[in-house]
Amino acid sequence: MDLRTKYLGLELAHPLMPGGSPMADDLDTVRRLEDAGAAAIVMHSLFEEQLTGEQLATHAALEASTESYGESLSFLPSISDFRLGPEEYLEQIRKIKQLVKVPVIASLNGATLGGWLGYAKMMAEAGADALELNVYQLATDPEESAQALEQRTLAVVRAVTEAVSIPVAVKLSPFYTSTANFARQLVAAGAAGLVLFNRFYQSDIDIEELDVKPQLRLSDSSELLLRLRWIAILSGRVNASFAVTGGVHSAVDVVKAVMSGAHGVQLVSALLRHGPYYLKFILDDLNRWLEEHEIGSLDEIRGNMSLERCPDPRQLERTNYMRVLASWRPAW
Repeated sequence: MDLRTKYLGLELAHPLMPGGSPMADDLDTVRRLEDAGAAAIVMHSLFEEQLTGEQLATHAALEASTESYGESLSFLPSISDFRLGPEEYLEQIRKIKQLVKVPVIASLNGATLGGWLGYAKMMAEAGADALELNVYQLATDPEESAQALEQRTLAVVRAVTEAVSIPVAVKLSPFYTSTANFARQLVAAGAAGLVLFNRFYQSDIDIEELDVKPQLRLSDSSELLLRLRWIAILSGRVNASFAVTGGVHSAVDVVKAVMSGAHGVQLVSALLRHGPYYLKFILDDLNRWLEEHEIGSLDEIRGNMSLERCPDPRQLERTNYMRVLASWRPAW
């Protein structure tokens, strides 16, 4: 069975890989992921807040007689909140590269152009085979237009891709006003691939303590639908590699992602719930499904459910919306 795929220009044995998570922090877990058949190792994001926090903390230690940075430090997560600090992260890239034979994809979540650029270069120098820019931001400022936000991101992508020689993917949220147009602009700015979509973890409210309560909820297959829709819309119409992340829990989910046009499939919640070797279970099940359906390679089905195959994608989208609305029947 030919499961080979090309993602970000990297030749992979198949599309399945762990997505960004703390699993890559532990070398034994990384080894188990490769043993389970992972086609690549995606590291979790290094946040610019870690870089800023470390720099401020160092300055505060050198200037202990002053408290000029005390207030600034209070707005940042504690350095101890992160398992790997900036220097440890770079060293982890080197260690993983020595440990595994598959490509290693580092991830960076910056807030300023300088923050993105400096560490992108260092990650490439540390041996990362590709870089994932994790654009994790919500448009909360009523004074900032959608165009201004997008232009800021495009400037970052343009600067990073010009500064490093390794391929760069952009991990997006689903909240852009014109995702298809923005995707095309990102590729024009130098992005080799797009990862759809970032999961925004929603906070709850403690009504007794009047506080915000962070919550971690693992995904399920229902979250895959949004990813499938947008991969199908973009596939063949935007010249880039596509990876699905969020909601992949079975071989059937993988097949759906590939049929939509995905080149890479990232697993996080499924592996956190069941362990690293669950990747092998999905991989074996994928082989069985393809054999049962007499499909010789993933290339045979990649993109066969994309909107590129539809003469009028807008009509298909509108018809589907109407059919869903009309499908409800009362249970009482």
